[in-house]
Amino acid sequence: MKKTFALLLAAILMLATLTACGGGDKPADTTGGDQQTQEPANTPEETPEAPEEPAAGGNIGVCIYKFDDAFMTTYRNALEKMLKEKGFEVTVVDGNNDQAKQNEQINTFITQGVDALIINPVMTSAADTIIATVKDAGIPTVLINREPTAEQMAAYDKLVYVGCDARQSGTMQGELILDTPNKGDINGDGKVSYIMIQGDPENVDAQYRTEFSVKALTDAGMEVEELNLTRGDWDREKGQTICANDLAQFGDKIEVVFCNNDDMAIGALQAIQAANRKVNEDIYLVGVDALDAALNEVSNGNMTGTVLNDAEGQAAGAVAEMEKLLGGATYAANEQSVYVDYVKVTPDNVGDFMK
Repeated sequence: MKKTFALLLAAILMLATLTACGGGDKPADTTGGDQQTQEPANTPEETPEAPEEPAAGGNIGVCIYKFDDAFMTTYRNALEKMLKEKGFEVTVVDGNNDQAKQNEQINTFITQGVDALIINPVMTSAADTIIATVKDAGIPTVLINREPTAEQMAAYDKLVYVGCDARQSGTMQGELILDTPNKGDINGDGKVSYIMIQGDPENVDAQYRTEFSVKALTDAGMEVEELNLTRGDWDREKGQTICANDLAQFGDKIEVVFCNNDDMAIGALQAIQAANRKVNEDIYLVGVDALDAALNEVSNGNMTGTVLNDAEGQAAGAVAEMEKLLGGATYAANEQSVYVDYVKVTPDNVGDFMK
């Protein structure tokens, strides 16, 4: 009996020991504190980024109306450089001055899932279509160089325009003429006789530069006579041809040549020199953009002056506004245009702008 009891007691003790060992092989709570101790809840991967700070390395699509425009070449190079320096992936496409092609490019960017768009429209009249497209896709968008109306932009609160007020550039062109000793009236007949070589008349910049350059003269009390106004499409060769034709037709009657941009002005200069006319002596010549070639001609006395269209300043503004949009900013109606000032460039200050 005692032996049986001893065996039974030993069996009970052995069973208790095995049970205790089995319990030690796994935690008391397999979903509780032991796992939390090994993996803290607030790991770096789980920490959300601050929503107001756009992530570096976002994808940006840039649409330029055409690559062979001298001013827009300067602009797009500055824009691309600034974006890449900030860590963005950038794709820049050439619209070849074809609005239908640019519309396709915008749709392709949207399909590819870009984070934002920067668009230099081929045609200002296409603004409604462009704005409706980016709004439907919810893509933050910065328009550059060609400004829609405030009413058009008000349709989308993630849209902003960055550029210059073209009325200011036209006014400054007129002031360059008023700053000459005879205020543009070289022959002393009491009026300023001019030709106007216009860019694309559909473009608001061309419209305002054409209007306000002459308005500056009339506001100052000068009588004016328009001998001819011809569309030159911002093109140097067209500027040369137009000016040559006008010089052949009007001769010495032409006292001032207004050009909506520097490329056309440089073309016009070629025609003036071929006709044995001398800028700042028997004819005045002004442009807009302050391209390097134009600055050289102003410095050499071959252009009366130009107006700085600050490509780098505008590019910096476009990048800054794009970053705001990526950070969640929205814009109220009539507050969607951001302007960079133009600057008059004359023989007296041209050295400040030459590289």
